[in-house]
Amino acid sequence: MDSDLARIASQEQRLRFDAFDSETAWALALALREDGLARRAPIVAVVETWAVRLAAFALPGATDDNFDWARRKINSVRRFQRCSYAIGLQLAAAGRTLADLGALPERDYAVHGGAFPIFVRGAGCIGAVAVSGLPQREDHKMATAALARVLNHDLADAGLD
Repeated sequence: MDSDLARIASQEQRLRFDAFDSETAWALALALREDGLARRAPIVAVVETWAVRLAAFALPGATDDNFDWARRKINSVRRFQRCSYAIGLQLAAAGRTLADLGALPERDYAVHGGAFPIFVRGAGCIGAVAVSGLPQREDHKMATAALARVLNHDLADAGLD
């Protein structure tokens, strides 16, 4: 768990944009779609800023519940400005749950892997990308792989095994 948290912290520091707009969101969504189709993964993906949803899709086998999971994961990223997987791992390591953080209802927040902050240098966390439909670690890996691809970063030393 400590190794994963260190690698995720590295991902959060490295996966940052100089600028982010609808074209960048579209490139990110296309990278996720391509990876999902190649894996035949029953996922949904959502890319949004805090102002507007820029892209969303479902691949065969995904359900409306996956969109709800993505929404809840994105809410957690918005609240804590960390990836949803890191939040969940930190809570688990401390023997705590989402309920221990205060009045954050599980119907609106999820600390399962798959949502990652969209950081823009000089602006901070301006949105999130979320993947839902696979086990949480795989959702996280898909999101970070797509971000790395769009940003042209090699995460070999910071990827999760």
